[in-house]
Amino acid sequence: MTDDAPTGLAIALEPLVTRILAGNPSPFTNTGTQTYLVGTTDLAVIDPGPDDPDHIAALLAAIDGRPVRAILCTHTHRDHSPAAPALAAATGAPIIGCAPLVLADAGPRADASFDSAYAPDAVLADGEQVAGQGWTLTAVATPGHTSNHLCFALEESGALFTGDHVMGWSTTVVAPPDGDMAAYMASLDKLMGRAQDRLYYPAHGEPVENPRRFVRGLAGHRKQREGQILRLLGEGVGTVPAMVERMYVGLDPRLHGAAGRSVLAHLLDLSARKRVERSGEDWRLPPE
Repeated sequence: MTDDAPTGLAIALEPLVTRILAGNPSPFTNTGTQTYLVGTTDLAVIDPGPDDPDHIAALLAAIDGRPVRAILCTHTHRDHSPAAPALAAATGAPIIGCAPLVLADAGPRADASFDSAYAPDAVLADGEQVAGQGWTLTAVATPGHTSNHLCFALEESGALFTGDHVMGWSTTVVAPPDGDMAAYMASLDKLMGRAQDRLYYPAHGEPVENPRRFVRGLAGHRKQREGQILRLLGEGVGTVPAMVERMYVGLDPRLHGAAGRSVLAHLLDLSARKRVERSGEDWRLPPE
């Protein structure tokens, strides 16, 4: 993120899109969660962000009394949706978008936990729309990072709000049990087929220009990781921790658990495709 988007300041990115950065930087959110306001006369709010009074105050200042037609959440990790109830109470707007999802998960996380208080007034299915004066947002189902993840397409400008499915600073976390590598790759393929998307506005990181080329790069990176895993299995390296040691040379040891979740996501996908076999914590190539 560059210095032209400090925390709490409303930055106009194009006539229908304004960005406000929340003050929740971390190794997994980059400089923080970006909330987007869509519209001019009336508004939609995309990913209201964490339940932080300063961020909510900044959103209300940017809204400046204009009607809010919808508060839209891409998914229910706690850096994206918890500000929705306070914003709804202040504006009277309905909370719309992804389905509720709370998953107990004691494993090492590489992102935020789920928002257990998220309670939408309406859930959008793939292709359903929310509209206001001069703007239309279409839900694009993109499971993978989470099973309930949605992107939102702004039909009037060709912008796609990608939440955490495609980020502008890092690869997306795909962490089992809810994160699903096969679903994530299928969702990338889905975006590849959307020639109408001019650019992406992610929840973390800078806008993504030339988005289809960017998505091809993301898919290629995942294929490279898959190839690494298969080669290591061929060399007899059969546990996730051992693979992490070989695949993530120089990684901060505190992040090894999170890296292991990504490796596990690949292994589960390969297993479903009969490319690998599992016996307890050990993985191997199937016999020829």
